[in-house]
Amino acid sequence: MKKFTILLGGTVLGTKRLQLQLSNTSVIAADHGIRHAAVLNLKPELWVGDFDSTQKNILKNYSNIPKISFPPDKDKTDGEIAVNAALERGAEHLVLCGAFGGKRTDHVLYHMTIAIKLALKGIPTLLTSGYEEGWPLTAGHHTFDFSDNIPFSIVAFSKMKNLSINGAKWSLYKELLDFGSSWTLSNQVQGTLSVVLKQGKGILLARPKIQKMPQ
Repeated sequence: MKKFTILLGGTVLGTKRLQLQLSNTSVIAADHGIRHAAVLNLKPELWVGDFDSTQKNILKNYSNIPKISFPPDKDKTDGEIAVNAALERGAEHLVLCGAFGGKRTDHVLYHMTIAIKLALKGIPTLLTSGYEEGWPLTAGHHTFDFSDNIPFSIVAFSKMKNLSINGAKWSLYKELLDFGSSWTLSNQVQGTLSVVLKQGKGILLARPKIQKMPQ
């Protein structure tokens, strides 16, 4: 499965878990998301964006990376342009690194929606900052590799029908979760976490145990 990492403009903490998740991936940077490349020991094969938020010293340091420039006034974010570039290169699995944090809540929400859109098309997508992970939930069975006591929440992006949660402090069995409900917030992993959903879509947000990458 061809895997691509998209470096976005949000927050990133280099952790051992994130390092494993990014292993053996091709990398595309979106505008100033390229600043995460050094921290994560990654070399992008492509750099896209309008570069309106990229400092001059960063532009100089990464001048050897192939770059495609776009005008600031455009109908797509730099992140969406980077995702599309990965799909054009045959991406079958995506990691959106830097998808959380920063000053743009609108971008964070967009990252969640595009992750769900990609999942519905059969393209597994992970949202991550190192501190936090987001996993799209669509109809089917989902299993996660979190350790015990990791906090997690499920946020519904539609009605979620026949929702079951196992391996958690508070389990559910074939329940209806309404859009806008807080019922599935602030849970904890206890065992092997799995989620089964018959219909609907949402995001599972979790905060894995942090083990920083070796310097």
